Amino acid sequence: MRKPSRLVSVVAILSVCLVSLVWGAPPASAQRRAEMQILGDAETDHIIRKMARPIFQAAGIDPDSVQILLVNDQSVNAFVAGGQNIFLHTGLLLTVDNAEQLLGVIAHETGHIAGGHLVRGTEAMDNAFLSSLLGMGLGIVGGLASGNAGAGAAGVMLGQHLAERNYLSFSRTQEASADQAGLSFLEQSGISAKGMEAFLEKLGVGEPLMNDRDAGYRMTHPLTRERIEAVKAFVARSRYADAPLPAATEADLRRIQAKLYGYLDPRGALQRYKANDPSVAARYGRAYAYFRQGDIRQATPLIDGLIAQEPKNPYLQEMKGDLMLQTGRAPDAVPPYRKAIELAGSEAGTIRVSLAHALLEQHDPRLADEALKNLQIAAKGKAQSAFLWRLTAQAWSMKKNDGMVAYATAEEALARGDMPMAKAQAERAEKMLPAGSPGWLRAQDIRGQTGGAGGDKPR
Repeated sequence: MRKPSRLVSVVAILSVCLVSLVWGAPPASAQRRAEMQILGDAETDHIIRKMARPIFQAAGIDPDSVQILLVNDQSVNAFVAGGQNIFLHTGLLLTVDNAEQLLGVIAHETGHIAGGHLVRGTEAMDNAFLSSLLGMGLGIVGGLASGNAGAGAAGVMLGQHLAERNYLSFSRTQEASADQAGLSFLEQSGISAKGMEAFLEKLGVGEPLMNDRDAGYRMTHPLTRERIEAVKAFVARSRYADAPLPAATEADLRRIQAKLYGYLDPRGALQRYKANDPSVAARYGRAYAYFRQGDIRQATPLIDGLIAQEPKNPYLQEMKGDLMLQTGRAPDAVPPYRKAIELAGSEAGTIRVSLAHALLEQHDPRLADEALKNLQIAAKGKAQSAFLWRLTAQAWSMKKNDGMVAYATAEEALARGDMPMAKAQAERAEKMLPAGSPGWLRAQDIRGQTGGAGGDKPR
């Protein structure tokens, strides 16, 4: 079963209004039909969440309740939608000079969450977005490098009619309020606010080097000299103004930047990360670039060298598995995926999807049970995706259980937003599965979600 591009594994057309706050999205995008590619990567999510955890805690927000998603867009942009979901554009991640700047942005966005600044009167549309994107699990799974959709990274195309500019903008008062809240969170976390100051200066009013991808920030996210001066004044009296971040934090940022460069622009990454640069970030960037170019001969020794240096890093093992799977060596992908799951522990959900795919690619019914076990565990967490359910249907087909095939197909259709197909397959599953069984009960739920009549059928 060959998978589509890992970046765009799930296509969902959602006619919803995205209630957001934006760092840099051109206001023209609010007036036209747009596509937003959501990149999922377990390692990037893990690193950013670890960096931001103290900020969330300072804000009184459960760090595990915040979803961090990457938008494949070169604009310098970040926004909040669906309550506690922070979206970061790849352009922003590649623009920040250091981890302090990234944490300054995240602290500001957290200020909007904590301040309840989402536009009033749009809760229904906001909830629709959240349930469609997160509740139904539309392909937010991890790992950027592979061309395998669900084996680690996937993307979601959201055909969205964006709101008018006023929905994308916050008032100067709200922006200043979010700044002050974010500064407070940074201070409570012992993190220097110089990163927020530097980032605002970078996008500052009158910046002569402002380019098109940055200019939208000033239109949708009001930036004033007063805001910048207020942040400067806070930094001047901060106890932690000169507190450095751990070297490991900066190294982690360089790593995810290298991964993004390698994934998004392989040729550019190979120019940026020269062959004579022995740093981990440089080797990471080259490995992903060669991987994306299909140059297995040069990618493999780089990956193996990184694993030898960091044998307990689950994401390097995942990358090795991705390389094997993408190049048609599914049996060879299984050991590194199993090792990655062992090392990642509770954060291995997306890697379990990858392992299941490698097992099912071998078309051996004896491997179906292991594949199902991993898919079922993954489905209970954030790894849900249409592709996960497609694999689940394939595994049940190997076990010749037509009722569960229908149920899994209904889940896949629901994740893709195909309500007629979801309803039809749920009804089919109800007829074939034992009344009261988990699959039967979930099929009833799906039928209800898609407009089918509720209520239990006679047992």
